[in-house]
Amino acid sequence: MDTQLAPKVRLHVEDSGGPGRPVVLIHGWPLSGAAWAPQVAALQDAGYRVISYDRRGFGRSDKPATGYDYDTLAADLAGLLEDLDLRDVTLVGFSMGGGEVARYLSTQDKGRLHSVAFASAVPPYMMRSQDNPEGPLTKDAVEEMEEGLRADRAGFFRQFARDFYTAEGRLCVPEEALRNAVALCEQSDQTAALACMEAFGTTDFREDLRHVDLPVLVIHGSSDGIVPIEGSGERIHVMVPGSSLQVIEGAPHGCNVSHPKEFNRALLQFLAL
Repeated sequence: MDTQLAPKVRLHVEDSGGPGRPVVLIHGWPLSGAAWAPQVAALQDAGYRVISYDRRGFGRSDKPATGYDYDTLAADLAGLLEDLDLRDVTLVGFSMGGGEVARYLSTQDKGRLHSVAFASAVPPYMMRSQDNPEGPLTKDAVEEMEEGLRADRAGFFRQFARDFYTAEGRLCVPEEALRNAVALCEQSDQTAALACMEAFGTTDFREDLRHVDLPVLVIHGSSDGIVPIEGSGERIHVMVPGSSLQVIEGAPHGCNVSHPKEFNRALLQFLAL
C-alpha cells in the first residue's frame, strides 16, 4: 500500500495487517524496506502486525529534492504511525534507521510506543571529533565515500554491498543476496543517497538518547566493519540505562540477512517481554 504522509511525499508501505501488536521496521542506507524480508515472515508467524516502509528518496517512495535531515525523516515516521493509527508500537531501526528511532524519541509522541530496538545502528554519533573521540567515522572517510558515489555509482554500490555483508574478510551471504542488495541500492535517488549519507555521518544523537525511557534492545554484529560495535552499539547500551545488548558473534553489518536466525531470536525474545 502507499500512504500520503505529507504534501507531495508518498512513502511506500508494506503492512501485514491483523490484530497483533505492531512492529515498524526502518531500513538502512541505501536500501529499502525490502531489506527486512528475513524478518517479516518470522514476525508475522509470531503474531505481530509487521509494517515496513521505504524512506523518502529510496525504494518505491517519492523522491523529493529535499527533506533528508533527521528531523524531517522522524516526522515522516511519525506521520506513518498517525496515518495508520498505530499504538503500542515497537520501532526497529537498522543502521541509518536507528537515527530515525533516536530522533523520534526526542521530537515526536512517545505515547504511541511500547519499545524500540537499535540494530547495527548509527547512534550515538558517527563522526569522530574532539568531543567524540569514539566516533568510528572520519571526515576523510566521508569525503571518500561521497567522491566514490558521485564518480561511479554502480561500482560504489557493488563494493558497499559486499562490505555490508563481509566480516573479517569473509562474505557471509550467498551471491544472490548480494545481487539483491545491489538492486535495492540502485533504486535510491542520487540526491537522497548523498544527502542521507551526510545525515547519518554527521548527526549527533547523544542528546536524543537521553530522552529514552522505554525498553530498548541493541543488536549488533561483533565484526561489523561499516558501523563498528565499539563506536555505536556498545555506546548506546552504556548511554541507555536498562537497555539489553545482544551481540551476534562473527556477524557483519547486515546481520539481519547474514545471521537471520540469531537476529530474529533476539528480536522475538525482546518483543515477548
